[in-house]
Amino acid sequence: MQNEQSTFKQRKRIIILLAAAILIFFLLIVRVAWLQIVDGEKLSSAAREQQTTDNTISPKRGLIYDRNMKILANNLSVETISITPKNVRSNSKQTPGQIAAKLAEILELDEESVLKKIEKESNFEYIKRKVEKDQADAVRAYVDEYRLDGIKFSEDTKRYYPYGNFASQVIGFVGNDNNGLEGIEMVYDEQLKGVPGRIVSANKTAGLEIPDNYESYYEAQNGKSVVLTIDETIQHFVEKHLETARIENQLEEGAAAIVMNVKTGEILAMATKPDYDLNEPFAVTEAVEQKYPEIKDELEKLEGSEYNARLTEVTQFLRRNKAVVDSYEPGSTFKIAVASMALEENVVGLNDHFFCGGSIKVADRVIHCANRNGHGAETFVKGVQNSCNPVFIEVGARVGREKFMKYVQGFGFRDKTGIELPGETDGIFHVAENFKEIDLATSSFGQSFNVTPLQMITMVAAVANGGKLMKPHLVKQLVDEDQSVIEEYKPTIVRQIISEETSKTMCQILESVVSEGGGKNAYLAGYRIAGKTGTSEKQPRGNGKYIASFIGFAPADDPEIVCLVILDQPPAGNTYYGGLIAAPVVKNILEESLQYLGVEPEYTQEELALIDITVPDITGKTRKEAEAVLKEVGVNISIKGQGDIILDQVPKANSKLAKNSKVVAYTEGEESKKSVVIPNVVGCYGSEANKGIINAGLNVRLKGSNSGGVAICTEQSPAAGTVVEPGTIVTLDFRFAEIRD
Repeated sequence: MQNEQSTFKQRKRIIILLAAAILIFFLLIVRVAWLQIVDGEKLSSAAREQQTTDNTISPKRGLIYDRNMKILANNLSVETISITPKNVRSNSKQTPGQIAAKLAEILELDEESVLKKIEKESNFEYIKRKVEKDQADAVRAYVDEYRLDGIKFSEDTKRYYPYGNFASQVIGFVGNDNNGLEGIEMVYDEQLKGVPGRIVSANKTAGLEIPDNYESYYEAQNGKSVVLTIDETIQHFVEKHLETARIENQLEEGAAAIVMNVKTGEILAMATKPDYDLNEPFAVTEAVEQKYPEIKDELEKLEGSEYNARLTEVTQFLRRNKAVVDSYEPGSTFKIAVASMALEENVVGLNDHFFCGGSIKVADRVIHCANRNGHGAETFVKGVQNSCNPVFIEVGARVGREKFMKYVQGFGFRDKTGIELPGETDGIFHVAENFKEIDLATSSFGQSFNVTPLQMITMVAAVANGGKLMKPHLVKQLVDEDQSVIEEYKPTIVRQIISEETSKTMCQILESVVSEGGGKNAYLAGYRIAGKTGTSEKQPRGNGKYIASFIGFAPADDPEIVCLVILDQPPAGNTYYGGLIAAPVVKNILEESLQYLGVEPEYTQEELALIDITVPDITGKTRKEAEAVLKEVGVNISIKGQGDIILDQVPKANSKLAKNSKVVAYTEGEESKKSVVIPNVVGCYGSEANKGIINAGLNVRLKGSNSGGVAICTEQSPAAGTVVEPGTIVTLDFRFAEIRD
């Protein structure tokens, strides 16, 4: 009995032990399962972090080129400095505090934030990225001097814009992480930035890297490069003349301009002034200080996020691309669309007669012409030349509301163009069901609705190119590092909006606007410029704030390029008509652009009598030979000195000079001397200005037309008061002073 009890107790203990063992084994299985299933990823990540160092290799960002492969956005070689904190803390020659202080001093960082990174329990921390070579070398020298461990250097790139503020609102810029923040840099960020690579290195338990055969390398894929349609040379022309216009006209809200290839829709230039340096996009420039006079003092009182927010706010207007983002009331430039639709619908003929008495009544409202005295009897063509509001109100009425709306839609004024830039707006036009008689009347001369500059130039390009509405575009190609084409973007025809016949007729009419009408200040001998003026008053009416514009294309008989210039808000009381201040800017841009593009001038008989000739070289010739050479090209000669051989001449050989001008020649015993003071002829009418220069013994070269009796000299070069040699050429620029649009 006693043995049975003993055996029972032993069995009981065995069962308890076995049950306990099973329970413990079960709990172990549950724990292992929990660790693997629930905490597995977390623990694996922690193990990887402890056992490996994973460094990112930044890819090289693709470049941005102009259409001729000039680099507009490049990369500079810089370095990234990082640390393995526990290795840095293990250094015996420098304490963590000393290391933090030195790194902060060299790299211009906050010492406390550097020390916090050194004290972290991690295997990798960035100290600073995009470090310039001189700073990186200084850190490297410090590391070598004290034989410090745990401080690493890796190659990196930094975006660099070689032309500074060139096409800034188009190109855009990148942030510290190399991501595009504005313009093309942002829109094409995915293509430009590439794919990062990685270096994964296994560590020993002490945290030191083990040899290279324990390292995995994943190569970075560099970004694609973007080739723009922008022509760097034409862009420079545009920016130069636009900035001059902004300053001279004291524009309160800046200026914008676009140059487009009328046949392809390619944007050759696009500029907004004022602009900013792409290498310092948040710099407080002179333009910022003019808009916010106390901004520097204000910023000095702010810190951290408040400082950054305010700085971003006050510099934002510099980054705004007025040509794409802003809309404006177009004024008389819209009459190009109205005239085109009327001719296309055959509701008006070139010689149809109209009468302008200075105003016209529509419904219950009297609408005035810019010429309050009226133009009197005039043909349709004359009405376009005069930019006569009553004529266009009647023409719009002939077209009718339904067809008018159809052409507004057809010309693209109700849609975004789809250009490759952020923030494009689509303008504002009347809703069809609310498009009343008075709305049709005001719309017919470009009031009561808004368009964007990009929509306007796209419409005029269609009128000029045979009637095809082209999609405007800025990107020509994507290329690889060898400049091999990966993708090409070809011109896109959106729709045929008017016939080729109507297009040709409009080109002739718009050429006459420049040669005979309100666009005379855009006249350029030999290049047959066609165009239209525009002046619009900002809302609310009567506030004295205006937008002046001019749009012109050339050559009128076979258009190549079109240029739109918008000058926003000259000060109250200043000249604000588009024909007076915007037309000359377009003329200057077209003159240089057409010459650069190799478009040969074609002169009329009247122009041939006025155009410049190239002065021949008469040095080394005898008196008689020099006289004969100059007589042949239609230039007079005045010889100074008693010798027979010409030693010097003014103007010099190859200068441009008008016929019947005079070359002053110098022989032995006579030296040319600066003895003539240039008179001031700015503000004088044509003949008076010419006479003043010629009577002083100087030569005249005309930059603008001075025909018609109302052209006034607005600029002379060299300036009045300059002492020059007899025969020196003085360039005079004339503008018509009595233009309304």
